[in-house]
Amino acid sequence: MLKLRPTPIEDIVGEEIAKVLPDHGKPWYRVKHLLLLNALLIVPLLSAATTGYDGSLMNGLQSMEEWRAEFGHPRGTMLGFINAAMSIGGVVVLPIGGYFSDNFGRRITLAIGLSGIVVATIIQSTSNNLGQLIPSRFIVGAAGLLAAQPAPLLVAELSYPTFRGKITCLYWAFYYIGAVLAAWSCFGCTGRRDSWAWRIPTILQGAFPAIQLAFLFLVPESPRWLISKGKVEKARQILVKYHAGGDEHSKLVEVEMLEISTALEMEKNANQTSWKALVATPGNRKRTYIAFTLGIFSQWSGTPVVSYYFTLVLDTIGITSSYMQTLINGFLQVFNFVFATLAALLVDFFGRRFLFLWSGIGMLISYIIWTIFSAIFEQT
Repeated sequence: MLKLRPTPIEDIVGEEIAKVLPDHGKPWYRVKHLLLLNALLIVPLLSAATTGYDGSLMNGLQSMEEWRAEFGHPRGTMLGFINAAMSIGGVVVLPIGGYFSDNFGRRITLAIGLSGIVVATIIQSTSNNLGQLIPSRFIVGAAGLLAAQPAPLLVAELSYPTFRGKITCLYWAFYYIGAVLAAWSCFGCTGRRDSWAWRIPTILQGAFPAIQLAFLFLVPESPRWLISKGKVEKARQILVKYHAGGDEHSKLVEVEMLEISTALEMEKNANQTSWKALVATPGNRKRTYIAFTLGIFSQWSGTPVVSYYFTLVLDTIGITSSYMQTLINGFLQVFNFVFATLAALLVDFFGRRFLFLWSGIGMLISYIIWTIFSAIFEQT
């Protein structure tokens, strides 16, 4: 019989950190510096909401006759290209995303990306033809990657040790906050019979980046990045303020500073090795295989299909009404958000591997049911 037990704190934060964790004697939300830190982390977490908004937005827009008429009822290759333009933009700037983040800092890179999304939103919401729409989608993708790449790093590197796993996992749960807003804004605007039916939801795409830009100056820079640039004392002061509540002699801060410095030194030494090290030993080959295939599996999970082509999926089972399609999309995103949040909060209880395997099994069962219903509809 399967017995579920909470993961020991040593396995979550490491033995050395566990030894020096202070006992606050009350919930984190009643500890001023932890409450402030977690509130500030919402700012980079919203980068995932921006990505989620786009996926759900394109679903909703494809269900609107006003949007289809505005752009010549795109289907097939053209519809695929409109959706793919975002991914193409992301791929183009992929090589420089990490460079910007490592050399200019997480916050500056994030600010550049958010500013680009706001500009792209203006272009997209004023579009009257595909020649304007497609470039705006490209810019959304390029800027979106610059916003999405440093955000989870900033979250992980600023988080309090005991919250790091949960908050980092919450990053992609925030994807569905954006998806929920997009889905219900499209539903609310369905039936307006004018171009504002699709322009209003499109304009709202700039809401999350605008909020992030307004509050980003309050978010501290990553201590890890600061130490890597020789700004050791500045990094220490950030940890003292947000992890130790101002205690200059905190043992926790001392251990964290040591662990960060040690990790950076190990990375420096690792950079002196060649790419052959990835496949040099059986252990390294297994790690490389897992890292490589997880990226592929995440894209094969079906999320991109449901995010960008849910309208066509509903068409295959006979649901063609714009009202019903946008309504179903709205409830789907709420469902996704609830369970993504639950999974993120339970990640330290069940463990990463357990959740990953059972989520995969659940998706397999869902696709089997979907395929059966699609086949039944085609035959009737």
